[in-house]
Amino acid sequence: MTAVTIISPTEADWPRVRDLRLEMLRDTPIAFLETLEAAEANTEDVWRMRANRGSGPDSVQLVAVDASGWWVGTMSGLVDRLDVGGPLLVGVYISPAFRGRDAGVADALLDAVEDWARGHGSTLTLHVHEDNERAIAFYRRRGYDLTGRTFPYNLDPTRNELEMRRTLA
Repeated sequence: MTAVTIISPTEADWPRVRDLRLEMLRDTPIAFLETLEAAEANTEDVWRMRANRGSGPDSVQLVAVDASGWWVGTMSGLVDRLDVGGPLLVGVYISPAFRGRDAGVADALLDAVEDWARGHGSTLTLHVHEDNERAIAFYRRRGYDLTGRTFPYNLDPTRNELEMRRTLA
């Protein structure tokens, strides 16, 4: 397992939040609901707001930091705003060199988001692009099941986001 520390970014971390978000969009553009071009056009004020997203009682934003201080992954959760019946997992990304079960970074982040989610409901729901097979396999391994609900992917309405959900113990 890769040793990482899980932290919650603050507004002062906005440059690192920006850099990780741009990395996410370059690496896996189908996994997020914005384009690289749109993200690159954001102002400092927008990045400061994004860095501070997890500070409220209805949301969490977590980052995995390796021993050198490099931000190697992120996941967030927010209280249901899409009628999914509980908290929603969003903004999931792990840098390529830190992916996989042996690295344990995705598991560590998801454990932390699930711990937060237990305080807000009995399930955790997510939406994943139908072509993101790597992510779907990870979520299945972690006990998430397809609900049968789909949503048009906002950047290409001919493709779908699949809903997956897990009951939290």
